[in-house]
Amino acid sequence: MAILKAEEIRDMSAKEREEKLNDLKLELSKEDGKVASGGFPEDPGRIKEIKRTIARIKTIENQKEKR
Repeated sequence: MAILKAEEIRDMSAKEREEKLNDLKLELSKEDGKVASGGFPEDPGRIKEIKRTIARIKTIENQKEKR
């Protein structure tokens, strides 16, 4: 799953942002599950990228709500 830039997120509809957010949260929980069970993630930097993308989506949603 590709990491999104702010401009790409702004161009999405509200429904698309919500779906992408749910997908990223699911992927993050899977990666966290691997780490919690004592395993190693395939790409350790991926967890950080997923968290940042989730934060970007939430930030843009909050900005759009205030307008």
